[in-house]
Amino acid sequence: MNRTLLAAAAALAIAAPSWAQETIKVGLILPLSGPFADYGMQIGNGARLYMATHGDTVAGKRIELIVKDDTGTAPELTKRLAQELVTNSHADVLAGFGMSPGALATAAVATQAKKPMVVMNAAASVLTSKSPYVVRVSHTLPQLSQPMAKWALANRIDKVYTLVADFAPGLDAGAAFKHAYEAGGQKLLGEVRVPVSNVDFGSYIQRIKDAKPNAVFVFLPPGEGTIAFMKTWAERGMDKAGVKLLGTVDLVDDSIVEAIGKPAVGAITAGHYSTAHESPLNREYVAAYAKAYGTKMRPNYMSVAGYDGMAAIYTALNKTGGDTDGGKFVGALKGAKWDSPRGTVAIDPDTRDVTQTVYIRRTEQREGGIYSIEFDKFADQKAF
Repeated sequence: MNRTLLAAAAALAIAAPSWAQETIKVGLILPLSGPFADYGMQIGNGARLYMATHGDTVAGKRIELIVKDDTGTAPELTKRLAQELVTNSHADVLAGFGMSPGALATAAVATQAKKPMVVMNAAASVLTSKSPYVVRVSHTLPQLSQPMAKWALANRIDKVYTLVADFAPGLDAGAAFKHAYEAGGQKLLGEVRVPVSNVDFGSYIQRIKDAKPNAVFVFLPPGEGTIAFMKTWAERGMDKAGVKLLGTVDLVDDSIVEAIGKPAVGAITAGHYSTAHESPLNREYVAAYAKAYGTKMRPNYMSVAGYDGMAAIYTALNKTGGDTDGGKFVGALKGAKWDSPRGTVAIDPDTRDVTQTVYIRRTEQREGGIYSIEFDKFADQKAF
């Protein structure tokens, strides 16, 4: 880690450009308004912090971010913004993508324009198969859900019900958990899907409670709906009934866990990053993030994906000598590996997806707040 991390965070604004330098334009498409605006803010914060730390010049060329807001809920807008970035702004690299529908819609643009597309959050499994120019640095839901199911099996947790959001990542999460859980000899007690924008969970939780499960596996995108679910879970007495709450990183995301409050305590989740991750690099990252953006906002897994997305871009450009040709750029990332605040990450040369450690965490009340504390792990998990 660059020893000037904290100093860079304090002076986050990137230095004025040298007009003699050639510029590489990175079109960063993020949800900066609407229900998923926190996604875009966190990803953008991580990306800018990486640039503040490592400088805005790679292979003698200046990096310029061109940020666009796609609201996260309109795939055709995401696609149109990508087309405009390529055609009008002459973007060399497309990046960002908070939600899977928008990223899936944009893959065709990357293919047609032969532009690298660095995905910093969207987690639908099929995404990298939609274009040879897509590289993902975040995660897939099966990459998290399968270890969660294996942990449940190892700990003899039976009578499991699942509840997932009814869109591609949620369906991926539910299917992967079910496949791994049933492959281990258990059967699900029941399954339910909910609209992705749902905030009223009373009837769903009551139906699950009436089935008398021992545990419930949940995937919901972090936000208002997740907070509502967790509060309803406690109100319906699920925790007092001894029902274990299992989920992915999204369920107790660092950006919302304090808003959830006490109902989050005791949740067991599988995730690839926690603010509380114990490593020197992460401690530096968390301190730099706080210095740059304030102590009221924690870095979460999306911020780290933004940070690592820029790490991927810099890695590729260093290898190509600044050449942004789509084939050369993607080729340079196949098999690439680097140290991240979440641990070591690598790009699978066959799938162009991320390989990383998935941690099993318990949400606990600690001095200073509520955190997801890692106590087990599944190393070198490939995305699928």
